Amino acid sequence: MTDIQTLKRQAAAEALKFVEPGMVLGLGTGSTASAFIELLAERLKTEDLDLTCVATSEQTKRFAEERGIRIADFNTIADVDLTIDGADEIDPQLNLLKGGGGALLREKIVAFASDRVIIIADASKYVEQLGEFPLPVEIVDFGVAATLAMIEAAAEDAGCQGSIALRRTASGEPFRTDGGHLIADCAFGSIPDPETLADLLDIVPGVVEHGLFLGIADDVFLAAPDGVRHYSAATDDEDED
Repeated sequence: MTDIQTLKRQAAAEALKFVEPGMVLGLGTGSTASAFIELLAERLKTEDLDLTCVATSEQTKRFAEERGIRIADFNTIADVDLTIDGADEIDPQLNLLKGGGGALLREKIVAFASDRVIIIADASKYVEQLGEFPLPVEIVDFGVAATLAMIEAAAEDAGCQGSIALRRTASGEPFRTDGGHLIADCAFGSIPDPETLADLLDIVPGVVEHGLFLGIADDVFLAAPDGVRHYSAATDDEDED
């Protein structure tokens, strides 16, 4: 049986083929994105690609720099040619649920600034309906109780129910994002209408961002023991390598 880490590297290897010299390249956050960064670092040892790389989290920045990849200041960059990132869940419409690592705000900013977004994952991340993985919602720490109540009400209006809890560290402290915000993890089990839920969460004042990435992925590479499947938003086709 092929182990998960091998599958992640296989998906990452497919995405690496799309990296071209001179690109502004967005580097995602998470274990699969890390597999891509490792392969990219190996390629840069033998090729001078003249890349400008931007990171979607401080964790990614450290990981890349430890492997010799220079990270540019994204505050000075308006456009990204290509971003490679992972996802916690991917549905048949290539909608994504992201944010398990807590980097959803920066990931979404970089993704929206990108001409092309490629998502890489092992096949276990492909689901018929988003929501089994708890949906992260990034919130400010003023009026937390009121914000959580509004998130719950928005979820009910979108047909979702389940527990909503603030994420905590292993030591029990509130988890903080790179921006200093809190994360509410929403265990809905299923999200029947992601578009409606996203719209409703967008108007909750205390919500900074949420982990629904809808219509953002241009390509998805899913690695399974029998090969890597390529899904394209442009053609709605599936190819197997």
